[in-house]
Amino acid sequence: MILTTPSEVKKISNNVFLYDDLFDEDPTVVRGLIMEKLQPDLNYNELVMGIDPGKRIGLSVFYFQKEIEKSIFVSVEKLVEHVIKILAGLKSNRKIIKIGNGNMKAAVQIVNLLNLRYCSHFELEFVDEHNTSPKIRNYNQRGKRDMLSARYITQREGYRRLVLPLSRVG
Repeated sequence: MILTTPSEVKKISNNVFLYDDLFDEDPTVVRGLIMEKLQPDLNYNELVMGIDPGKRIGLSVFYFQKEIEKSIFVSVEKLVEHVIKILAGLKSNRKIIKIGNGNMKAAVQIVNLLNLRYCSHFELEFVDEHNTSPKIRNYNQRGKRDMLSARYITQREGYRRLVLPLSRVG
């Protein structure tokens, strides 16, 4: 249902409005903002990202305790660019990035690029990813195993530390 002028406002639910310029954002950010509008009374708005580093990098994003994205990347730079769009586009009390420790070289590269390119703080956890890769028939169809591993990584606990941007620490 479209209200007032078609280019200004769209109504998606009772008294919940989204502006058209919002739809220029990344689809994951749009999903998160829609969830934010539909559940305004929920105080537990934690953004958790699970990353399974390797040749194919799995990503799982949870917002308001619901998975809003699962994807796969083959480039660390593209992953970091995508993660920054999500971190900047969604507001939350806590932003936690959990990275599996299976390939520490790739994990450290991801953390360093995030720290250089993202100008705000976030929490970082290196998580033991032992037994996060489920046994799937036909090995790894379209990266399903990497995406499932990333989802399992979001549900595990590890050593958590706060990462401050280089612009703050010098």
